[in-house]
Parts: sequence; structure tokens; C-alpha cells
Amino acid sequence: MRIKRLYPVVFVGAGPGDPELITVKGQKALTDADLILYAGSLVSETLLELAKPGAEIVDTAPLGLEAILSRIIHSHREGKRVVRLQSGDPGLFSAMQEQVDALQREGIPCRVIPGVTAASAVSAALAQELTLPEVTQTVILTRAAGRTPVPDREALSQLARHGATLAIYLSVHQIESVVAALVEGYGQEAPVVVAYRVSWPQERILRATLSTIAERVRKAGIQRQALILVGPALESREECARPRSRLYHESFSHGFRSGS
Repeated sequence: MRIKRLYPVVFVGAGPGDPELITVKGQKALTDADLILYAGSLVSETLLELAKPGAEIVDTAPLGLEAILSRIIHSHREGKRVVRLQSGDPGLFSAMQEQVDALQREGIPCRVIPGVTAASAVSAALAQELTLPEVTQTVILTRAAGRTPVPDREALSQLARHGATLAIYLSVHQIESVVAALVEGYGQEAPVVVAYRVSWPQERILRATLSTIAERVRKAGIQRQALILVGPALESREECARPRSRLYHESFSHGFRSGS
């Protein structure tokens, strides 16, 4: 008797929106899939054009966790290749873990293919490094407390004390309270960026300070699908005399070069 081959369920990061920002490995997984479950409003449908003829494609936006898992488990046990296509990177704010844990309890193996997260896409759109020598060497990825709580030690007011580059996800609808939490740590004139649907055709990027960004966001009508970046690394080039990196400095020696 021929034994049915079972494939691991593959979680694929779709990236921030631009269909060309998916990884080559993620693209291949989509091409091979028999079932693709994707996050409807957050994933570009252009990616679904990679699906092979006859592949089943399911928008999970209206589905609860149990319904999603039921489809995955049934298809996996039928010997189908299943791809769960998630926006951004599955390792951040994706609810991937609860799906993986449930599948592993069923004895179903999983693989994860990372994706480009929104903070990286905003950095690229700005042509702006988020870590600068002698300015900040730390990037914190977080969100404001809302319907999903945040530990007290991770409150924005606490994280702002570090003075690092802060990337705040899923929080633009609370922009006023976000600003209030950040001002004490960064100051009213700290540079801030709000990037709406970065890398999509509808991309819109607002640059302001903490004292003005809430009004800019309100006038732009941005209430969701935007990332907030704040920190001294975002100072404009004209206003900030930035120290040079040691990596390429003529006086800096390392394993491949002797400094002068």
C-alpha cells in the first residue's frame, strides 16, 4: 500500500504590501501550494497570481481561529501542500504562534519563511538607517496597549526613556495617547514619521515632530495600517551632523583592513 506523503504547513511572510518584497523562498512556496490561506485586507492579491492552476485560495479575514485551523488540518491530512500567507513578517504581531501551537498539538509539522516587516519598508522608503553611530544602536518594535494589553514594563512611556528608535505598530488610531506617552522621554520636538500602507500604491508618509504629528495624522484621515517611527536617528540630514561609521573610517582597523 502506498503511504500518503504529508507536507509541513508553511507560514510565509508576504512582506509589507509590495508583491515584489516577498522572498524568493516564499514565492516558491506559493507556487507549490495546493491551499493558500491569506489575510485578505493586508496581503496584496497580486501575490495570489503565483498560485498554480487549481490551487484553493481562502481569504481568512472573515474566519475565526478554529475555522482556519480546521481547513489547514483537513488539507494537510489529505496530503496537500498548505501555505498560510501572513502580512509583514510572521514573527511580529501576526498571531502565528497560536496557530503553530495548535497544529503541533495535532502532530502537524510547521515551517516559517520570514518576510519584510513594515519597519524595514519604512526605513527603505526614507533611505534612512534606524541605527546611527553615537546616536542610537537600538531599535524597539512594539505597540501601544489597546484591546490587546501590553505588560506595564513595556508601556510606551517606559520604552521612551531609552531614547532609541521606536517602531510602533497597530497604534495609529491612538495617536494622541501615543504622543502623550512619548513626549516625556523624547521631548516635544522629537522627529516622528507616520507611514501609511508603506510600499503599497496608496503609500503616504508624514514627517513631523511629536508636537505636530497628531494633527497631521487627523487631517490625513489615517486610522489604521500605519507604522509610527520616533527617535533621534530620524533627524533630518540638514539638522543633524552625523558621526561617521567606524566600519569605513580610514583610521579604523579590523580583520580585513589596517587603519591609517
